[in-house]
Formats: sequence, structure tokens, C-alpha cells
Amino acid sequence: MIFSSAVDPVTSLMRWGIFTFALFCTACGFNRTYLHPTTIPINAKGATLSSKWDTTRVQFQGDSRQPVFYSGKGDTLKRNFTVESTWFTTSGGHKLNGWMIRPTGMKPDITLLHFHGNAGCLLSQYQSLVPLVEKGFQVFAFDYSGFGMSEGEATREQVLLDGRAAVDYVRSRPDVNGTRLVLYGQSLGGHLAAVVGPEKSTSLDALVIEGAFSSHDDIAAEKMGFIGRLLVREQYSGKAAIGQWTKQLLVIHSTEDEVIPFRLGRELFDHAHEPKTFFEIRHPHICGPEFYADEIAQRIRAMVNQAN
Repeated sequence: MIFSSAVDPVTSLMRWGIFTFALFCTACGFNRTYLHPTTIPINAKGATLSSKWDTTRVQFQGDSRQPVFYSGKGDTLKRNFTVESTWFTTSGGHKLNGWMIRPTGMKPDITLLHFHGNAGCLLSQYQSLVPLVEKGFQVFAFDYSGFGMSEGEATREQVLLDGRAAVDYVRSRPDVNGTRLVLYGQSLGGHLAAVVGPEKSTSLDALVIEGAFSSHDDIAAEKMGFIGRLLVREQYSGKAAIGQWTKQLLVIHSTEDEVIPFRLGRELFDHAHEPKTFFEIRHPHICGPEFYADEIAQRIRAMVNQAN
């Protein structure tokens, strides 16, 4: 009896088509995993924030959607900073929501423009830099397209456009004139800052990158091995772009980071040119300001002074 292992051309073509379609669907799904926005309806009256410390309620007022913060018991919270809600337009023509957070009783001489990570929205992300506001910095934080109340769709292409628009908008604000502007990106926002920073270097005085990966395909390979590099679309790369940055750079990464491996932060740093500093810390992903606010504030001020 003779057995044949030959497969007829039609069956072979069908199998290849199924495989290609499955690979395409997997790749599309994998590329979407980079962004996990929390959305808030533009007409929402409020929201509730729960943390390991307490519960905070937020009410949104007026056309600007100005946030007013209350305790879980309903009492108005008294804080040592103010928040101004504002809107600006990205190159795609839709509006993004941002907050200017200022310390009370101080006149800031440094503005931090914050690029947040790949998940949540302003309500959860702004708190990560509050310890630096308490050190005398004013911080402008905003939501990418499709995050929070910002219009548009959350895609990696659009996030890049949003970052560029945010630099232009913040630099144009009267309350930023007379201050030094430092771009501070965390996690996915840190990788984004490594790309936007060199493009907008004439508008920036220094760059801080915390807990960032070196490129999309590097983090894909970290999560899925070599197949990750096949699936990901590398639309822009932090480690490829950071070499064009010529001003002061601070890279922060924790040796205990379980989200973005420490070595990817080092790789991003190694692709950058002087002047640069690497600040090795401990604790979980992008917790630098929570545990090292004094040290980070001192390093930012030192960079700005050296840039004079």
C-alpha cells in the first residue's frame, strides 16, 4: 500500500490563507494592547477614585469640565495645589483635555509637561506627579485621544500627534512663559517622550524618562519572544530617536519594575548621548515621585541650571 503526503494546491492555499488571516488578527490585537484607555463621557457629572489610601469623589463643572474634589464623606477637599481644566486641539482637529496643576503659595519657575502611561486617564494618572507639585513645580497633564474626556480614537499614531500638539500648546501658554519647560514621560509616555523630545527640542529645556521601554518591538519580544517582533508594527522607536536629543536627559528606572524590565530602560539610556544621567531606584513601576520626590526634584533643578 502506498501513502501519499502530497497536499493538493487548493487545500494548501486554503491553509495558508487561514494562517495568514489568523496571524493578521493576532497582530492587530497585539498592537491594540499598547493602549488601554479609561473613557469618561463629556457630560459626566462626576466620578469616584478609589485607592489604597482613601476614596475621592470628583464633580465636573462648566464647559471646561473643571474638577472639584470631595472626600468619600462628601466634604470639599483642601489641597496644597490647584487644578485648572483646559482644552487644546490636536493636529487631527479634535480636542484634548488637560489640567494645569499649580502649587499654592509658590511661584513655579519650572513647568513639567507630563506624558502618562498606556492605561487609565487623567483622574488616575495625575496623582503620580503630585509629589513633585508639592516640591514647587507646576505640572501640565493631559489625556491622549480616546482617553478620559478627550475626543478621538486611541491609537499609537494619534498618541504621537497628541504629544507634539501638547508641547506646542503648553509652550504657548502665558503661565509657562518665564518658566523652564521639562518633558516628563512615564512608561509608554516615557517612550513617547523619547520620540517627541528630540522633535520639539527647541521648545524644551530638559527631558525626564521614567520606567520606559526602548522600542515597541523590544517590549513585544519581552512579552512574547521572537514572535512578538513579527507581530508588532514599529511605527516609531524611542531608542532610534533618543540619539537626536542633545540637551539634559534624566532616565529613571526601578530594578524592581515588573512591568517594564530594568534592562530596557538601560538600553534606552545607552542609545542617548551626553549630557545624560541614569537614576537607578527601587519600588514598583513608575513610583519614582512617590518615593524619591526630593531626589528627582533636585536632579531636575540641577539639569535646568546646567542648561542655562
